[in-house]
Amino acid sequence: MAAMTEPAAPWALLAELTHACPLHCPYCSNPLELVRRGTELAADEWARVFAEAADLGIVQAHISGGEPLLRPDLEEIVAAAHHAGVYTQLVTSGVGLTADRLDALAGAGIDSVQLSVQDADQANSDLIAGRASYAAKERAAGVIRDAGLPFGLNVVLHRHNLDRLPEIIAMGERWGADRIELANAQFYGWALRNRDVLLPTRDQLESAKETVAAHRAASRGPELVWVLPDYYEGVPKPCMGGWGARSITVAPDGTALPCPAASAMTDLRPPNVRDHPLSWIWRSSDAFNAYRGTAWMSGPCGECPRRETDFGGCRCQAYALTGDASRTDPACALSPDHHLVRDRAALAGTADGAAPGFVYRRPANARG
Repeated sequence: MAAMTEPAAPWALLAELTHACPLHCPYCSNPLELVRRGTELAADEWARVFAEAADLGIVQAHISGGEPLLRPDLEEIVAAAHHAGVYTQLVTSGVGLTADRLDALAGAGIDSVQLSVQDADQANSDLIAGRASYAAKERAAGVIRDAGLPFGLNVVLHRHNLDRLPEIIAMGERWGADRIELANAQFYGWALRNRDVLLPTRDQLESAKETVAAHRAASRGPELVWVLPDYYEGVPKPCMGGWGARSITVAPDGTALPCPAASAMTDLRPPNVRDHPLSWIWRSSDAFNAYRGTAWMSGPCGECPRRETDFGGCRCQAYALTGDASRTDPACALSPDHHLVRDRAALAGTADGAAPGFVYRRPANARG
């Protein structure tokens, strides 16, 4: 489908340098089919991507993975982004982040760091991550703080850590974070595989909302960002500000996507930065124009007064739950498929949610 008008320039790039990772989190946003190391873009290819991104209007890049620290040429890649004039944030598990490595990355031009952590309780954090890692994260927090870089903490929230939200916020304060992203689990890829054991109860979420509101009212400590848990809201979360509206994801093998979760759409036929310049991908590719704007909408979305606010909800969630990305997001109470979310949410907490039920993020578990 061709775009009706020239799209506005994107402002962000998610640069997934590798899918290799020392952790095995069951909510990982990477696709089930992980990209092999041998197919990853080389540093010079990333340099070209960043230069094209800057020319397109992109001002910020999240340097992510997997674990980007596993790339021995990470400093070279960061330097290329810096040379292009793109602000860079390192998104890391913290495993392997030493003072010397961060000094080198800062020298190359890294601008900020986002550290992931699974829980404030060490044993549970390690259990969720699939290996001992909490101590390494605590050390990494000290390294980031000592370096004086802007420091964000990311915590994916789900049934197994939501009840410790006060302790998680206190941990972020103690570690010196400037910002804590409280990212309620989004059910794609590995998280969808683990939905039955990750989905929290409504009571857990209501209690968590009260905790966040109280902290914000106190006007102290780190900024808190609350990512909408749309299974319980009755309204869908906005689809990345609209499909193909704000950002570009480039996967480790160069596949370009409007959203990281779009890799699961088997009929999307996404382009690759090895074959096309980023400007063509953004403006002209079928994949980025497929659900741009509102002309594609049908059913409840077509006449909905919220269509310019939530953009019909998440195309990736619609595809994941119904097999059709053009359907109204089942998270919406007006969707004919809303029962797929409503009924699942009603069962949350009734099944055995013990940690041994996790399907950990490992290639061998992708289709098991």
